[in-house]
Amino acid sequence: MGTISVVIPSYNDAGYVAACLDALAVQTRPADEIIVVDNGSTDATADVARAGGATVVTEPLRGIWPATAAGFDAASGDLLARLDADSVPAPGWLAEVEYRMSRSDRPTFVTGSGVFYGANRVIRWIARNVYIGGYFFAIGALLGHSPVFGSNYAMRREAWLELREVVHRDRGDVHDDLDLSWWIRPGMTVVRDDRMLVGVSARPFDSVEGLWRRVRVAFHTMALDFRGWGPLERRAEYWRARKRSTVVDELGTEVEATEGDEPLPA
Repeated sequence: MGTISVVIPSYNDAGYVAACLDALAVQTRPADEIIVVDNGSTDATADVARAGGATVVTEPLRGIWPATAAGFDAASGDLLARLDADSVPAPGWLAEVEYRMSRSDRPTFVTGSGVFYGANRVIRWIARNVYIGGYFFAIGALLGHSPVFGSNYAMRREAWLELREVVHRDRGDVHDDLDLSWWIRPGMTVVRDDRMLVGVSARPFDSVEGLWRRVRVAFHTMALDFRGWGPLERRAEYWRARKRSTVVDELGTEVEATEGDEPLPA
């Protein structure tokens, strides 16, 4: 399968970074490289990252997309896996990433969801089923394929080399995962794998103001992407690419890549 780099953007999240790196240290399939992108932190983020065995990359341009993009650019792996600083991957997370990306359909991206920790049970249920569930449902319907979830996904290196010039990587005012999902090119495939288990902090739901800010940024991201590649134009390009890629075998059976496959056995 090759090598896997894990990229973790961080701004003043030393405690979360320590927990994330602890979880990566006990993976059944270890990471070949871990990169923590210090996005101008004033706490001990960089020191904690180095102590945890990560390579530290500094990105002074503030924002989740600039930091994430800097990490992807610096990564050397064949697969580029992405976590947030507050993500806590299950021990089999990277093994599942490797397994799913090595299946015969060879997806370009694989993404999982999140199991929230912190807050109360009601908030966690809303976060997982309404906030994240709504993201996958609504954006998936708009895109025609699953979006990637920023706290838990991986992609092939060659995909990033193609996409890094078209995404809004220098914008700190957009959601990086939504923007990346929008610019996925025809012919690239996204598989959602719920066996990729990652704990995610419920801290975005600590205040209504914080949650509303995320919603506003989502609409801003979509408006920006609509201007760059309109939804009707995007759908038309996907349809044409899908039509061209349909293969008819010797028996006249249509053969197409699918997004489903068997998960890694427990």
